Amino acid sequence: MALAVTILWIGFHLIQTHGPNGQVIDINPHEVSSVRTPQKGAQEHFPPGTNCIVIMNNGRINAIIEDCELIRQEVEEFNK
Repeated sequence: MALAVTILWIGFHLIQTHGPNGQVIDINPHEVSSVRTPQKGAQEHFPPGTNCIVIMNNGRINAIIEDCELIRQEVEEFNK
């Protein structure tokens, strides 16, 4: 009797972004809860150069130098 084995390959896509200190931050688009532009006066909460705040489903907050519109487009593309 032959045993049939099926291998399921799940595509795992990450969005590569950058933090204000130059570090690479890989973001799973399926885990993004919210994408927000920092409000005026938020400089005391986030490092200089932060152009976008990405909030994850687990509550973690990522300060990103890329524009929020670019991040939104990438997240929407992966979540179609």
